[in-house]
Amino acid sequence: MTSSDADFRLLTEAREWAAQDPDPETSASLLELVRLVEDGSPAARQELEDSFRGTLQFGTAGLRAALGPGPNRMNRVVVRRAAAGLADFLVRAAGEASPGTRPRAVVGYDARYNSDIFAAETAAIFTAAGIETFLMPAALPTPLLAYAVRALQCDGGVMVTASHNPPQDNGYKVYLGRHAVADSGNGAQIVAPYDSEIAARINAVGPLDTIALAPEGWTVLDGSVAAGYQQAAAALALPEYFPARDLRIVLTPMHGVGGETALAVLNAAGFNDVTLVAEQAQPDPDFPTVSFPNPEEPGALDLALETAGRLDADIVIANDPDADRAAVAAKDPDTGAWRMLRGDEVGALLGAHVAARLAAAGESAGSGSAAGSEGVFANSIVSSRLLARIAAAAGYAHEETLTGFKWISRVPGLLYGYEEALGYCVAPDLVKDKDGISAAVLIAELAAAAKADGKTVFDTLDELYLQHGLHASDQLSIRVADLGLLDAMMNRLRVSPPESFGSSAVEVFTDLAEGSGQLPATDGLLYLTRDLTRVIIRPSGTEPKLKCYLEVIHHVGSAAELPEARQAVRAKLDEVLRDVSEALGL
Repeated sequence: MTSSDADFRLLTEAREWAAQDPDPETSASLLELVRLVEDGSPAARQELEDSFRGTLQFGTAGLRAALGPGPNRMNRVVVRRAAAGLADFLVRAAGEASPGTRPRAVVGYDARYNSDIFAAETAAIFTAAGIETFLMPAALPTPLLAYAVRALQCDGGVMVTASHNPPQDNGYKVYLGRHAVADSGNGAQIVAPYDSEIAARINAVGPLDTIALAPEGWTVLDGSVAAGYQQAAAALALPEYFPARDLRIVLTPMHGVGGETALAVLNAAGFNDVTLVAEQAQPDPDFPTVSFPNPEEPGALDLALETAGRLDADIVIANDPDADRAAVAAKDPDTGAWRMLRGDEVGALLGAHVAARLAAAGESAGSGSAAGSEGVFANSIVSSRLLARIAAAAGYAHEETLTGFKWISRVPGLLYGYEEALGYCVAPDLVKDKDGISAAVLIAELAAAAKADGKTVFDTLDELYLQHGLHASDQLSIRVADLGLLDAMMNRLRVSPPESFGSSAVEVFTDLAEGSGQLPATDGLLYLTRDLTRVIIRPSGTEPKLKCYLEVIHHVGSAAELPEARQAVRAKLDEVLRDVSEALGL
């Protein structure tokens, strides 16, 4: 095909898309892009090519992309087709599981641009397909939607959100319920083979004008579901075992939809000294005070830390914009400065606290120690190995899963699960997904308990390190403009695998793409050295990034050795980081 033929085909496809687009704004912007291409604009041509380069596919978090026209963007055409395909899947699944049963679905949305429109049209398409459909009454957190899937005994759920992505993005997160999946997946995000089955249904959808939208017939929920979630999340607190509530909390929803719910839940759990960061308290799709609305990003917590310093707070809790993640910051007693805890540090603290809660409940019930109890602690393979040691010491099994809560939440018998990217599931029976609001309750509880004992959360961490070894982690993230660069870097490592990291020889090299009895195949590489340093390298499932996860372990004999041990592990991590960069050709 010649360049002129390719141009003609691209412009024709764009005009056809604009003609069928029900959104006058994206239709007009697409026609303007066509005009600019015809006038010879290279930038416009690149944008148009990318907008029509393939069709969005279900990934780690369903659909997620920049807003705009074309099959490779988030827009009303793509959403209508996704809703129609998902509706077909849900109707068939319900019919096969229980013939004659009318399937049910619930749809939620956040405060990003077009979220409410995408949600309303999804509800209309579901209703037209014969699905009993519930629509959330307002922009609410993702955990509330995940809760509603099970609370309303639905076959499926859709949350319109791009979570912590940049302001120009939106997404379509899919959950499956009662008739669609086995019990361990009821209320969890989609995994294989469901993702490919839904994708096949979407691909089989006919022309856009054949997709029916009901003018009415779905139920806009009242406040009872949100109230039920808030009551259940607040009830996770156990004042009979952990009565301390003297804790000054600074809370930020980061311009997202979690502020009102998180504040209500913390207050109901007995934590009344909670201050919202005023500049970030209300939902705002532009996220004006942060360059990137992700608590992990540098500078994202600056306003919260300023507020905490001014109020002499004990702890900062930050939710990402859809409130399924939680970040924690506190004043480091070694330096006197506020710092954000790593996800692995919070994951370990929560794991130890969940174990302590179970032990306290077991002793109260007369069963003595919790050792040998049933239930599983789990975290993703890229998260710290410390949780496995905490679980073993408490008498619980532990499992590693692939990255993503769609895997963690499906672990049978799950008691607690986390991933290093600030995701925590502290109550699998309440929300079968990561939940930054219920996690905030337990974070507040453990921090208040530590304060009552004259300690900080850092002291509690040190106690875990003395018992299990100082586990220190770090990351290297490489953002790329061309996704092909990710494949090139991964291929480089497969062809020429590093022989050592941090002056320690690689003893185990695992290509995760080959899969194993414990883990399904995934694109990733794992290296374990003689001194137990671990390096995992994988492409991100939600962003154009290559992510490298590092962990070193240093055994410590006494508290007096901790300062020197911290310096040693930092130096070791820096050395490993240099080796990883060299292996990637950076």
